[in-house]
Amino acid sequence: MPAERAGRLGVGTIGAGRVGAVLAAALGGAGHALTGVAAVSDESRERAAVMLPGVPVLEVPVIVERSELVLLALPDDELEGLVAGLADAGVWQPGQLVLHTSAGFGTSVLEPARRAGAIPLAVHPAMTFTGTSLDLARLPGTWFAVTAPSPVLPIGQALVVEMGGEPFIVAEADRAAYGDAVDTVVSFSSAIVDQASTQLDAIGVPRPGAVLAALARSAVENALARHDRGPLPDGTIDGAGFDRPLGGGA
Repeated sequence: MPAERAGRLGVGTIGAGRVGAVLAAALGGAGHALTGVAAVSDESRERAAVMLPGVPVLEVPVIVERSELVLLALPDDELEGLVAGLADAGVWQPGQLVLHTSAGFGTSVLEPARRAGAIPLAVHPAMTFTGTSLDLARLPGTWFAVTAPSPVLPIGQALVVEMGGEPFIVAEADRAAYGDAVDTVVSFSSAIVDQASTQLDAIGVPRPGAVLAALARSAVENALARHDRGPLPDGTIDGAGFDRPLGGGA
């Protein structure tokens, strides 16, 4: 399927958490039409009102029926059940793009939708989110892991570029390992900063987070620099294009 399929799409978002609201806003900013958002909690409804003004809050089946691209930004433990339940209800549509944002899953979790004719995409932005407009400024230059069947990889890559990101391919078989790496960075970074801040607080150091900020950033940057050699994740030397993937891609 040509990359032009990812042109102007009707985008429905299921999950108005920190990730879903921001990515939907980015897609809307790229010119796509936002058809609706599913937001259950008061917090998610408030976030949707701020980040996606004017976008109607709708029931999940209605969003799927109205959308050419369905963005699934859900907790990992909810994703499989929702996809299967919508398949059992006959809601998925042939030719519809279905994109989830979970780090540890490839497209196999979308198999019920694929059997109904939908096109599966697994796209994960390698950054943490606040769920505010600050994230929109951080998306440009952020790397996104893309997993999809080979014929539709250009669609996933093009959507990432439209959001301002840099796509790189992760093979289906490697997606769990990628998710583990992401979890390790997030959990250990948070735990170490929390532990050190608690220790400084215990000895009376005011604002331990501010005290540690420069140290933590420089330590992380130095560690990252030790591993920032060779080709970029998209297989290029200078990051000039998204159409030259690393060998072994999905």
